[in-house]
Amino acid sequence: MRLSLKTKFTLATSLLVLAVVAVVSALYLGRLTSQVLHQADDRARFVAQQVFLACQNALADAAEIGHSPRSADPDDIRSYVSSTLDNSSPLNSLIESAVGYSPTIYEITISDKNGAVLVSSDSSQRDQKSPVRPSVDSIVHAGFIRQLRILYGPPQTYEYALPFSLGSGPFGDVRIGLSSTLMRDEISPGLRSSVSWALGAVLLSTLLAFLVSRITLAPLQQISNQLDRISAGEVDLGPAVARGDELGVVSTKISGIGKQLHDVREIFSTVRENLDQVMRGLGDGLLLFNAEGRAVLVSPSVEKFLGTRSDELRGRLASEIFPPGHPVSGALRIKGDTIESVEGTEVTLHAANGSRRIGLSAQVIREHGKAMGTLVTLHDIETLERIGNQLQVSERLAAIGRVTAGVAHEVKNPLNSMRLWLEVLKGDMPVNPEPQQAVKMLDSEIDRLDRAVKTFLNFTKPVEISLEESDLRVLLEEILDAARPLITKSNLELTTIFPAEFPPVLLDRQLIHQAVLNLLLNASEFTPPGGRITLRLSRKGDFAVIAVEDTGRGIAPGDRSKIFQLFFTTRPGGTGIGLANTFRFVHLHNGRIEFDSEVGRGTTFRIELPVARWEEAPVATGRDYSQPFATEKR
Repeated sequence: MRLSLKTKFTLATSLLVLAVVAVVSALYLGRLTSQVLHQADDRARFVAQQVFLACQNALADAAEIGHSPRSADPDDIRSYVSSTLDNSSPLNSLIESAVGYSPTIYEITISDKNGAVLVSSDSSQRDQKSPVRPSVDSIVHAGFIRQLRILYGPPQTYEYALPFSLGSGPFGDVRIGLSSTLMRDEISPGLRSSVSWALGAVLLSTLLAFLVSRITLAPLQQISNQLDRISAGEVDLGPAVARGDELGVVSTKISGIGKQLHDVREIFSTVRENLDQVMRGLGDGLLLFNAEGRAVLVSPSVEKFLGTRSDELRGRLASEIFPPGHPVSGALRIKGDTIESVEGTEVTLHAANGSRRIGLSAQVIREHGKAMGTLVTLHDIETLERIGNQLQVSERLAAIGRVTAGVAHEVKNPLNSMRLWLEVLKGDMPVNPEPQQAVKMLDSEIDRLDRAVKTFLNFTKPVEISLEESDLRVLLEEILDAARPLITKSNLELTTIFPAEFPPVLLDRQLIHQAVLNLLLNASEFTPPGGRITLRLSRKGDFAVIAVEDTGRGIAPGDRSKIFQLFFTTRPGGTGIGLANTFRFVHLHNGRIEFDSEVGRGTTFRIELPVARWEEAPVATGRDYSQPFATEKR
């Protein structure tokens, strides 16, 4: 749990006061304990001395009135002393008063040298063996911690012994018993008082610390709010703390930094918008990793390679984007989150909708010899190959257009002359059937050549397109109405798959009608009876996709590179113009056409047309296929 600065300040002050109070209380308690113990020791010594003097006086009084031991036998002497002390009223009064009024004395005992009790404040101890008890010096001179352990431990009695003599030798001891419980009771009031003062001091210091921190740190809250406003993009016109101390200076500097940051943010926002626009137009996927291997820049086109949105990849580590076992991880030789430089590597990515070949390159960015990051580029190899093939087809069509235009013009003039002279010849020919048949045959062949020349010229002539927003579903239904008689006559099953809603597309209805109709007619002619033709409409990003699928014989591998060439056909009696025109019409719409085919299983042609509006549509112009593709004006 994170603590605020105010809480930390309050806790630090409280803990400091608590530590000081604890040390002072410990010193006070130690001094109090030592004082109580020394007082108990001194009191025990004083009482022992008083009891000893009372014993002497009792024996002296007995001697004055003529009492004496029966004999010098130790037992008679002990019995005499015991009887004299026991019958001494001053001695017994002294013992009772000392035990009754002394707060720490638990027991007073007089014993002989063998430890047998002669007189005791505890009558049950008389004539019993005096218990062995620790000396009071062991607690008086012990350390403070040990003293507390003893006093607050199990109850125990400590003893002070004053030996005395009778005659020429030692006779016994005056023993003063001090109870640890009684001494603890002497210390406890002072301990409770010190604890109460300590708690009061801590609570008071906590309250004062809270008030002081609240007053002292209030400008910091204002500065924090100022930083929050700056983080949110707001601009402070002045400092949040108008003071002349250090906090006021800091607030003024933060206000200046906020203005500079606002200007930088606006510049960065403009640069980022421009960069996003550039990256959205890139077909290649770009991933920029920093020195720690974390993705800081991901172009939108990466999604079509990896199947994950760019905003979901941004901020993730390289090992998370390309985990071990991923084809890209092995190609980039990722170790941990470090990527090595790679050039021109190709991998195959497998997905639910099939496999895809992509090209990889990784460039390590260095500054002063230190790696600052890595730029990974993903290339769509299959798309590049298709574009290359389409460029080749376009170049071939352009070359064919130039040749056919020249040939058509060169052939048309002689044909016109031949037709004129043939008409003259018809008038001078005899009525004989054989010459008439020959002239008729020549006229027919001239007509055929003339139609071929017109076809050449129509193909090379620039196509004028008229663009309008159209609903592809309606247009495709119209195309199906035109193709359905031939499909039905060929005994084929027709299936359509159209979405419930679809955005409008800017196109020339007549050209796209002819392009799709060419594909349907070709499919019906190359599909055996009982087969199936499927017309499908879908969306792929910013493109509308029209797919014509059939279950026909497919396209031979050797013919696939020539399928869009003019006059190429594998159908007897075919002209080879239909697919060439389809290719031409699709490209006039800034679209693309591609196909997949498997011999014996069928062919699928896909026309992709842009869904978004064109910013600047062509006006009454089209591609001139008599000019080279490379010099085409866009």
